Amino acid sequence: MIATFPDLHLPPRLLAPDATPADLAVHQRRYGPLSHGDPETLLRTVTESGLTGRGGAGFPTYRKLVSVAEAGRRTGRAPVVVANGAEGEPASHKDKALLRLSPHLVLDGLQLAARTVGAREAYLAVDDGVTWLESALAQRTADPLPVKVVRLPRSFLSGQAAALARYVSGGAALPTHQRPPVRERGVHRAPTLVQNVETLAHLALVARYGAGWYRTAGTPTQPGSALCTLHVPGREPRVVEAPYGLPLGRLVPLEGARAVLVGGYHGTWIPAPEAARLGLDGSCLGAGVLAVLPVDRCGLAETARVLRYLALQSAGRCGPCLNGLPRIATAFRTLAAPGPQGTVRADLARWSGLVEGRGACHHPDGTVRLVRSALTAFAAEADAHARGHCTATDHTPLLPVPEED
Repeated sequence: MIATFPDLHLPPRLLAPDATPADLAVHQRRYGPLSHGDPETLLRTVTESGLTGRGGAGFPTYRKLVSVAEAGRRTGRAPVVVANGAEGEPASHKDKALLRLSPHLVLDGLQLAARTVGAREAYLAVDDGVTWLESALAQRTADPLPVKVVRLPRSFLSGQAAALARYVSGGAALPTHQRPPVRERGVHRAPTLVQNVETLAHLALVARYGAGWYRTAGTPTQPGSALCTLHVPGREPRVVEAPYGLPLGRLVPLEGARAVLVGGYHGTWIPAPEAARLGLDGSCLGAGVLAVLPVDRCGLAETARVLRYLALQSAGRCGPCLNGLPRIATAFRTLAAPGPQGTVRADLARWSGLVEGRGACHHPDGTVRLVRSALTAFAAEADAHARGHCTATDHTPLLPVPEED
């Protein structure tokens, strides 16, 4: 069970105040009625709000909505909307918490997005909670568009946009070189909007309360709030909602920390002294994960475990994933073991450059981001390993890796 603390950093927006799942009646009392209104008016409001995607890329929401609507008009095909609740990132629990506590907020946003782009099909894709979500949908008899819940295979890449569109169309949940992109040709070859469930929940709030209300949280350049999954040794993982700009030190304890992993397994290791000077930043938040590495743990060993998992989770459909990621994972395992290293650091730097930007999806790029940050954040530890010594005194695994559970 993942603990949730929705009222820790700002009045609750997305999550239920009492951490109790909200049925439709409770949802409507809490948030009030939803007007589907005019799509052009909603688009202007979304533009003014500055709402960005919460699936990792942080792309402006209004631009995705407009691009899919335009593709529908250009091709004469009615678009499809897919709410992405896959959350294949093992360390992230934010989307699952949102769907458990506030499913109707997500479904409101899904209906709004469908109307805005002119969709005639809508899907909610998840890897867990299908029964509960189908029960929530059964309560919504007045919705203009029926929504089908699709259960995805549990894998790191199943929520990637092209993989998701392919699976909903009846294929395997594997990413491919997507030309043209999903927004132009996705589910059943129709223009497709794939939007993270948290983004859709924010959309429902923006439609109700307006751009000005949304901007009362966050910063002028990054308005709004985000759900985060916090990992602190000795505590259960917990999901909180926090405004952009909040100092990281108010979210996780940094005293006695060696580094913080920001963004999840495609994220970045940041040394604790540097993290203490930073605020919550949507441009690097990725999957919304913040994980604290104590000074008594080895960041190289933790990274090696994650890299092995990422290599095993690749689709194996392009050279960078098929050859590059396993080679990188093996080399990093050598780096993580105290003893002679030879040219391993130079090899990692060279191979990272060779796979970056050349994959069928962004899996190699995200993996390389983690590698490069680890080489920088744990450079002193790598030097110690080269001398045959590891400074860690606790070798208990910290980050969740499914194959080891």
